[in-house]
Amino acid sequence: MSGDARSPPRGGAPYALYQFGTSGAAVAVATAVTHPLDVIKIRLQMQLAGQRGNLVGMGAIFTQMVEREGPRSLYLGFAPALTRSLIYGGLRLGLYEPCKHVCSYAFGSTNFAFKFASGVVAGALATALTNPMEVLKVRSQMSTSRISTIGVMREIVSEEGVKALWKGVGPAMVRAGCLTASQMATYDEAKQVLLMWTPLEEGFQLHLMSSCIAGTAGTLVTAPIDMIKTRLMLQRESKGARVYRNGFHCAYQVVLTEGVKALYKGGFATFARLGPQTAITFVACEKLRELAGMSAI
Repeated sequence: MSGDARSPPRGGAPYALYQFGTSGAAVAVATAVTHPLDVIKIRLQMQLAGQRGNLVGMGAIFTQMVEREGPRSLYLGFAPALTRSLIYGGLRLGLYEPCKHVCSYAFGSTNFAFKFASGVVAGALATALTNPMEVLKVRSQMSTSRISTIGVMREIVSEEGVKALWKGVGPAMVRAGCLTASQMATYDEAKQVLLMWTPLEEGFQLHLMSSCIAGTAGTLVTAPIDMIKTRLMLQRESKGARVYRNGFHCAYQVVLTEGVKALYKGGFATFARLGPQTAITFVACEKLRELAGMSAI
């Protein structure tokens, strides 16, 4: 769909605001729907940390949480997650298109490699700015004390310092860069291929099929990085010596003590969350862009 007379002028402040707003709102809707799966994923990733053994699955974790902590535990960390999704989602998806246009202007091409690079830049920048919200979300999801988000932040700052809010930012930036790149570039390419080789036209079915392909690609690329990021963010330096020095050391220790398969702990939960989240995000974003008089992604 191309912009019409109601469209905000491309490149102007209103257009940038629409870009940020539609992207952030779409990611927030997806987050609200899939948040319980994110909580379960975090719990799965922290199973038997530093040791080998039999792991329990999503169903067992879900049952344990509901029985021991109540149904509300499935929405632990929702406030920072929603706040982050509005800002991070707006920046991550909102910056992709401008980055792609810069590549087109500078290199005269927007092939898959340039789309991938645009996604890496957009995702990494968005995460660098919103990492504190991610740390608060992850800490809240592993907590059983029901402390408020402000309480969790005060606890982290008082015991570990302000720098702790950017714990795991390296792997988080790598993950977000790879996720945005794999999702956006794959979605972009999938749409073009489906439009070219199938009877599908711009609309819900095309957006849904393209987003499902993008969600699968995103999960395969980012699951191990996501697990490493979670381990680093949950590491409490105030409780003793650091177990993991950095992302590479974390990956090495996980493989050494838990086995290579441990890098995909919570992998199915990651897919169960990221697949629907990607589909909801892109379908909602495309619809919001259409309502705002903007062109399709």
